[in-house]
Amino acid sequence: MRLIIVTGMSGAGKSTALKFFEDMGFYCVDNLPILLIEKFAELTLRDENNASDIALGIDIRSGRELPQLQTIINKWRENSYPFEILFLESSDQVLIKRYKETRRSHPLSRSGRVEKGISLEREKLAFLKDEADYVLDTSKLLTKELKKEIRTLFSRDREKSSLFITVLSFGFKYGIPSDADLVFDVRFLPNPYYVEELRFHTGMEEPVRDYVMQGGTAAEFLEKLMDLLRFLIPRYEQEGKNQLVIAVGCTGGKHRSVAIAHEVFKRLKEAERYEVRMEHRDADVDGVR
Repeated sequence: MRLIIVTGMSGAGKSTALKFFEDMGFYCVDNLPILLIEKFAELTLRDENNASDIALGIDIRSGRELPQLQTIINKWRENSYPFEILFLESSDQVLIKRYKETRRSHPLSRSGRVEKGISLEREKLAFLKDEADYVLDTSKLLTKELKKEIRTLFSRDREKSSLFITVLSFGFKYGIPSDADLVFDVRFLPNPYYVEELRFHTGMEEPVRDYVMQGGTAAEFLEKLMDLLRFLIPRYEQEGKNQLVIAVGCTGGKHRSVAIAHEVFKRLKEAERYEVRMEHRDADVDGVR
């Protein structure tokens, strides 16, 4: 288990960074009172059943308690606690621009100029920047680039994508899934519904899958589909997408779509790069298929 202190200048992207840590499986806590941090860390590190990494957001909102964090850091370093500090930095010009765009006041200049609040904040956070294991300047980073930097620094499996893919089968007669990113229609394939011994089975069963795959059309379609997905998925990653829903539909969502979704899931899983799950929305819905 690791503990990452995520800190830095207000407006530099700490809240966004914490969301990325959460997507990576970290248990995230923001703005915990300084007086509780040491006890919190002690309890979590002592819990043998807790396998979650932790990202702890700390910033200028801690107020007068903030200097006490130096004592805690010194103690942790002396006791070899498994923690790291990420400090998010940004130029004054960029921070001022961000505050103007969001029309929010700086926490240290509620009724004054943003510039003065930023200057005072730099002074108060200087010790944290000095203690930081990583200082990340977000002045010129897009959101997707910030995500990539955080993943590069803190992901346990840096070869594995953070994109979570759901392969979903469905029936067009029940509507296209509202959360689908990609929708593929497989109603052109052989339909097991018209085979008496297969009608009341699903594409999760081998005889149904064999029927759908007969003739070579399904196999050819799968090759073209996987080629398309190999092209598209990395580009979704580059744009910072966290979840991708690939929906495969037939008339009732029981035979053809289930069989093809099964094959797509299996091939994506074999790549061992993505977190992939499979869901059959309508396979158990009663009614004519």
